[in-house]
Amino acid sequence: MRILIAGGGAAGMTAAIAAARQGALVTILEKKEMPGKKILSTGNGRCNLTNMDMKAVYFRGGDRGTIEQVLSAFGPEDTLRFFAELGLLTKTRGTLVYPASDQAAAVREALAMELKRQGVEVRTGVTVERAEVKEEGFRLRLAGADGKRSFCTGDALILAAGGKAAPALGSDGSGYSLAKGLGHSVIRPLPALVQLRSDAGFTGKLSGVRAEARVSLFVEGKEVSCDTGEVQFTDYGISGIPVFQVSRFASMALDRKQEVYVLLDFLPAMSEREAFHLLEGRRGVFAGNAAEEFLHGLFHRKLAPVLLTGSRIRWKEKLGDVDREALVRLAGTCKHLRMNITGTNSFDQAQVCAGGVPLGEISPETMESRLTPGLFLAGELLDVDGMCGGYNLQWAWASGWLAGSAAAKTADKRIDKRKGRKVGREKDGRENSRKDNGKDRRGR
Repeated sequence: MRILIAGGGAAGMTAAIAAARQGALVTILEKKEMPGKKILSTGNGRCNLTNMDMKAVYFRGGDRGTIEQVLSAFGPEDTLRFFAELGLLTKTRGTLVYPASDQAAAVREALAMELKRQGVEVRTGVTVERAEVKEEGFRLRLAGADGKRSFCTGDALILAAGGKAAPALGSDGSGYSLAKGLGHSVIRPLPALVQLRSDAGFTGKLSGVRAEARVSLFVEGKEVSCDTGEVQFTDYGISGIPVFQVSRFASMALDRKQEVYVLLDFLPAMSEREAFHLLEGRRGVFAGNAAEEFLHGLFHRKLAPVLLTGSRIRWKEKLGDVDREALVRLAGTCKHLRMNITGTNSFDQAQVCAGGVPLGEISPETMESRLTPGLFLAGELLDVDGMCGGYNLQWAWASGWLAGSAAAKTADKRIDKRKGRKVGREKDGRENSRKDNGKDRRGR
């Protein structure tokens, strides 16, 4: 049996290995110059390949029950065992797992070598333009880098073409069109794990500043997500891990034309009352200083003027002249600096997508389509996006392994059914022929 895989990323390569190990003839169709190119950019080039704290709650998008079922069938321990079989040594930082070399290239190369060992055919520089279901299986129309078109057929098809995030690395959204052409629906893809843009007047002044903060995202005045960590200010808005973690909800709300803003808490370990007492205690020490010097030692030098302005305190005002009410305002600003969110950066900067093929349209045990038998879907193409921390790669390994393993078994069954139909037609043909011959003899 032959299995075709559209997309040679993390999910596609894993699916190919799983299917080939069961004896299937596997062909990967990858539009970039090599498979697994996107893996090289993960984890800032170090590839956080999984997380030992793996729970469905760390994922967004589709039904958590389905996500949990997939991750239970192929979890972090399975991932470690899989890569150990490929000769890859790993190490942990807390619950995060990385290759021992801290090089994402080591992960890609381990997968690529196994593809070669298993005899998987890898065709690069090839775009799958269309997929059709025929009696003999799946028929794909391909376009080469030179524009020339060709066709190929397979007994099963795995769509692992990725979403729309980082199109320069191969994820250009073409997989959604293929899925639609084969009967599936697609929830509108939006950038996730991405930077947020703001019209706050101080963004340019803070460009390049990094600060620990709690980021709380509000939609129409209601808090919907939060995270704490290092925030990076840019000339257009904010970036950093905690920003990425809440960005999915911003993308979706902005797409619905809803009001979105964040509150930044630069003293997350303190209550607002405790922050006030901290500032009040410092006032006695800095009474003779200008207000702009008051926050030095607490916050970045560029951040202090922004907090003072937001509290209606003049920079040059002597701290001894700043009254209690002003300190209350300053404590509030340190705990709740507001930034209106006007947009996100594009798919070019996004790490993953929110949206995709609904999980209700696939079987979680096998990743097979509930709509088109013999079709399997894996990876980011589905409506699943995880938080930062190895969750999205774990989804790729898990969904890819299940899809590849099941596709090999399903392809055998499809071949047997086709053989059965062929034998049946031949038998019917022989019987009809005998009947015709009998009539002829009786006629004579």
